[in-house]
Amino acid sequence: METKPQPTVLLVEGDVVTATTYKTFLSEEPINLTHVETGTAALTYLQNRVPTIILLDLELPDINGMMILKYLKQQQLGCTVIAITAENAVDVVIEAKLEGAFDYIEKPLQANRLIIALRSAIPQYNSTPFSDFVQKDRLRERYHKFIGASKPMQTVYQMIDNVATSQAPILITGEHGTGKELCADAIHRESRRKDKPFVVLDCAVIPNDLLESHLFRHVKGAFTGAVNGQQGAASRADGGTLFLDEIVEMSPELQSTLLRFVQTGTFDKVGGDKQEQADVRLICTTNQDLPSKISARRFSEELYYRLNAIHIKLPALRIRGKDILLLAHTFLHNISKPEQKTFEGFSTEAEQILLDYNWPGNVRQLRSVILNMVLMNQGGMITADMLRTIINENDPASEYTTTNPSLPTTQEPPLSRFKIAIMSGNAFRPLREIERDMILKAIEFSNGDIKKAAKGLRISLTTLHRKMRQ
Repeated sequence: METKPQPTVLLVEGDVVTATTYKTFLSEEPINLTHVETGTAALTYLQNRVPTIILLDLELPDINGMMILKYLKQQQLGCTVIAITAENAVDVVIEAKLEGAFDYIEKPLQANRLIIALRSAIPQYNSTPFSDFVQKDRLRERYHKFIGASKPMQTVYQMIDNVATSQAPILITGEHGTGKELCADAIHRESRRKDKPFVVLDCAVIPNDLLESHLFRHVKGAFTGAVNGQQGAASRADGGTLFLDEIVEMSPELQSTLLRFVQTGTFDKVGGDKQEQADVRLICTTNQDLPSKISARRFSEELYYRLNAIHIKLPALRIRGKDILLLAHTFLHNISKPEQKTFEGFSTEAEQILLDYNWPGNVRQLRSVILNMVLMNQGGMITADMLRTIINENDPASEYTTTNPSLPTTQEPPLSRFKIAIMSGNAFRPLREIERDMILKAIEFSNGDIKKAAKGLRISLTTLHRKMRQ
């Protein structure tokens, strides 16, 4: 059997003691490690051979490590760079990323962080979640408000541990309902700013013409209805964390204003002429593909690189395995207790349905299904038939489908799935619930195309998002 060659790693580190420490950390890794002490020596090495990975200290005794990054980019050598810096500076991190750094690590380094970064950068490890490298006795079923012990979630927890103390912006991506706000909250709680404010601004629910004033405040008389001055989210978050949800909903003009704030930490109040400052750690989220938005000129490329200094992608529920059962049982207990109902749990077949269903609405949808299950039943064991009924009638995907075609599904005439109930018993349902159901049915009818659903309902995309969050 042919043995694959070991990856070559070039360590560029001016301090011999520090380099020896790194070598010790990596002594059991299947790599060929070479150490050079200066930037000049690194450039000489690169003229003769190209390593797989470069561990590059940006503060070298002879030249700035950024020069080596620029050289690698110009020569298109194709090796992966992990930048190492003692500076906890956003500009340094962003510049390194713009010059092509794959990852960055702040000193002092921990062995686990260095190994994770290295293994993530080596191609043959890319198919293996780096949570595999976390010791089994450190597996966590809960992490702040997160619930889950799966490998993908261990990866998320470890990433939060590693980046929380940094001051660099963080971009969190993932599908609807995966827990992006929970992730931002966990980062804040693990950071040095945990005793300062955590301010949330949902860009999807605020009209674009008012979003700037919500973000940066306005003075009295700045626009129609501005009777009093208002403190913006950036000012309220001073010293803490500013969380911007669905950043892609910002207008191009406001993106430019936010970019200036990220670069300088200063902003102008809407309708005012006095410049103000705010020291915030910025965390942004989106469930959309930002590179495609950049290609379509709907999102600023420079702002993207500024916000994407650190990227955390949350896993979909369907790939989290038995986390689904852990979440389902937790939700069942937490929801049934205040309703004063007693449930024994889920039957074996019901558990299998939970595991096999694709959960397009992720954790938020699972909780909604369990909530409906509790409200529609008096207690006892939750059976497969009960679960199928709730999924088919109430979830955003409407018709129950599974990744396992052997499991039976309920057959209904296609149009019956789009009926909306306006009564609950002898009383009318709240209007907001009926509107939400109508939106979900419209999204289903539009095959998941939210813009098409909004157009069909003759409402704006912003209005659709706002009504879904009510």
